[in-house]
Amino acid sequence: MKLNLYILLLSICPFLGISQNKFQFQNTNLSTQERVESLLSEMTVQEKMGQMLFTSPAIERLGVPEYNWWNECLHGVARAGYATVFPQSITIAASWDKDLLHEVASVISDEARAKHHEFVRRGMRDIYQGLTFWSPNINIFRDPRWGRGHETFGEDPYLTGQLGTQFVKGLQGDDPNYLKVVATAKHFAVHSGPEPSRHVFDAKVSERDLRETYLPAFRTLVVDGGVYSVMGAYNRFRGEACCASPFLSGILRNEWGFKGYIVSDCWAIADIWQYHKIAKDEAEAAAMAVKTGTDLECGNTYKALPEALKRGLITEKDLDVCVGRLLTARMKLGMFDPDEKVAYAQIPFSVNDNPAHDRLSRVAAQKSIVLLKNANHTLPLKKNLAKVAVIGPNADEIESLWGNYNGIPSHPVTVLQGIKNKISPQVEVLYAQGSELADGVTKLTPIPSIYLETEDGKQGALGEYFANNKLEGKPLFTRIDDNVDFYWEAGSPDPRMPVDNFSVRWTTYLKVPQTGDYEIGIWSMPNFKIYCDGKEILGGDNEHHAFHSQKKLTLETGKRYKLVFDYKNYHGDGTASLLWEVPQPNMLADAIETAKKSDVVVLVLGLNQRLEGEEMPIQVDGFKGGDRTHLDLPKTQEKLMEAIKATGKPVVLVLLNGSALSINYAAENMDAILSAGYPGQEGGNAVADVLFGDYNPAGRLPVTYYKSVDQLPAFENYDMEGRTYRYFRQSPLYPFGFGLSYTNFTYTDLNLPKEVKMGEDVTVSVKVTNTGDRDGDEVVQLYLTDEKASTPRPIRSLEGFKRISLKKGESQIVSFTLVPRQLSMINDKDKQVVEPGFFTIAVGGEQPGFTGAAKAETTGTLSGRMKLIGKTLEIR
Repeated sequence: MKLNLYILLLSICPFLGISQNKFQFQNTNLSTQERVESLLSEMTVQEKMGQMLFTSPAIERLGVPEYNWWNECLHGVARAGYATVFPQSITIAASWDKDLLHEVASVISDEARAKHHEFVRRGMRDIYQGLTFWSPNINIFRDPRWGRGHETFGEDPYLTGQLGTQFVKGLQGDDPNYLKVVATAKHFAVHSGPEPSRHVFDAKVSERDLRETYLPAFRTLVVDGGVYSVMGAYNRFRGEACCASPFLSGILRNEWGFKGYIVSDCWAIADIWQYHKIAKDEAEAAAMAVKTGTDLECGNTYKALPEALKRGLITEKDLDVCVGRLLTARMKLGMFDPDEKVAYAQIPFSVNDNPAHDRLSRVAAQKSIVLLKNANHTLPLKKNLAKVAVIGPNADEIESLWGNYNGIPSHPVTVLQGIKNKISPQVEVLYAQGSELADGVTKLTPIPSIYLETEDGKQGALGEYFANNKLEGKPLFTRIDDNVDFYWEAGSPDPRMPVDNFSVRWTTYLKVPQTGDYEIGIWSMPNFKIYCDGKEILGGDNEHHAFHSQKKLTLETGKRYKLVFDYKNYHGDGTASLLWEVPQPNMLADAIETAKKSDVVVLVLGLNQRLEGEEMPIQVDGFKGGDRTHLDLPKTQEKLMEAIKATGKPVVLVLLNGSALSINYAAENMDAILSAGYPGQEGGNAVADVLFGDYNPAGRLPVTYYKSVDQLPAFENYDMEGRTYRYFRQSPLYPFGFGLSYTNFTYTDLNLPKEVKMGEDVTVSVKVTNTGDRDGDEVVQLYLTDEKASTPRPIRSLEGFKRISLKKGESQIVSFTLVPRQLSMINDKDKQVVEPGFFTIAVGGEQPGFTGAAKAETTGTLSGRMKLIGKTLEIR
């Protein structure tokens, strides 16, 4: 009887407003604010300071579990086991498809939720296992030399804002009570290289450039997208560290009404005193960041918060503001609620990496491919060719599919494999690598087992497996592995070993098939060392992503070289591969002979994340610290391209690249050119779909392709004049917004008002007709030019775009609505205003006024003139 009464009371408690839980903050009938205030009131000041670290410790007495705030999902859930890998950000930006960005982000957040709850069920709450994601990167790709530009959505603030907003909405979901995950807009603000100086650089730009280029996308994501987190940048802005800038945080919170939390870039707060020299020590730097609203630190400087409090640099009230925002985020994610109340917690783990997501990855890659040249209708290729040669360092390179901040695909498809999948087995597909990616950046593959043996002559490598991450004590077990090529995903090599803390030592003897110069390398995360005959030749420690390292060794046949590979794992997503490249003295000659045997050559060149990326140690021609020093293809690839052209065979160039390339020779000499970017796990199939006509390309460049780096101002100069299509006054190689199709589109019936009153919206429409003989997509673009502004204005600015699908012969009316803010400018008093005057509006499938390499293959634009009448209007 007593038990039944107790059960009855439990069942009716929620309806009576009585919590079943020990603490009030666990009562889901209270408002989020009430719950946060209740939890704050229970916490000690020391506990509050602990919650401001990205590795937030558990508060066991309050039932608050530990939480690691660091997670990544730039184009798929990263560093947390197999996941669907979509095209890199700059690549999918070439789709100019807002609906696609939302759909992709929704899939990413499905997989994120599924992974998180599976980790929690297994008692795991480590890095890359939470629900707070440090994506998207919406910095403006102002200069193609920036190595991280491929993480962005391109050079235009409007395009970036529109695509980024849909990405955020797809990540954060549409539940009225809960966030699906937290998205983070980064890096705020005025941040886009150079990489080697990002910790010391002071970006000084005019109010005009700040408000018209660097901030609009952030405003759009905050105001329209509801992004719940913003990450501060490493650099200074006008003398203030971005993570301790009252000016920048004031814009976020006071002007835009941002309600979420601010997180520092990783170890950026340490930069405040170590490199920017704004603060004298850790405590002062931490206090400056807290006072200006940086709620959460990625790094370890906030461990000095107790000292800052002791010295009176901060108060407990300051801490309450920051911690309150962080607890609100966790409440909105449902972290203190029963799973049955949170719909997103019901997403099953089986959703991860499923066939439907794989298909969407292929569609995203298809939509992102840009056709730059198609002389004499070279494309699409016929499927009944006798022999197709696929040549180039990116033709069969998995890593060139995904860019950085990537997940690991379970079944990636290279361009070579995609072509083999596409055409008949009767068509002979010939392959030759042709060249290295760049001098000193070679194609590494796992060392085959046949060349490895144990000390007593057995084939393979002796592995000693330890149940700790220090290679200490007696191994848990030993075994002979065929070779060293492992990805343990979210697990460990053996159920008896801990997932997050294990180590392995492999010992093997290498016998090479021929004398020559070999590249010995690894693909590993996080900690490794390689010894050859007792001498350390490679070593590294990076717990955040797997990376390559390699060393050239001259090796001789008939000798045995003792290799020892020490591997230490600190958390899941363990990776360990022992790699090599054998001498290939006839690589170029073999490629030439392969081309001569073929009917057509598909030449796959470009870049990958080993050349361009974040703060990299690479120092080869054209690349420094992750950035570019020129925009040409690496010399090894230029030489290969010229040699293949000399064979006289038709050549289709496929570029896998994250940043713009000065492909002047290719523009003149290749028969067709496709830019596929870093197309994700289905990239090879998508490229083949376009090459052989099963998909009609419609991608558009989200960046300008310059003829040379000499056309650009100094990289360190953040002024916009001379940069991007909006301020570039020379002739580019290929302009922003450019891309061809296998069909033709005609624009007619442009309709726009001749006069508009100040403060009114402007409606513009145009009729688009597919006048070709194929169905296809078209990207309709609207550009605005302010003709009589009182201060300097962009040459033109994108203010509307829409991707549409039209069957051959079909027409569609496309309409755009411009709001007053889109007509605004920063005047000479640094105020954002709309001035009366004349505006030219151009609508078409490309940017107006282009006279570059492919003008003859495009259809042009329609334009009209509009007068804006009335008094100057200030925009808030």
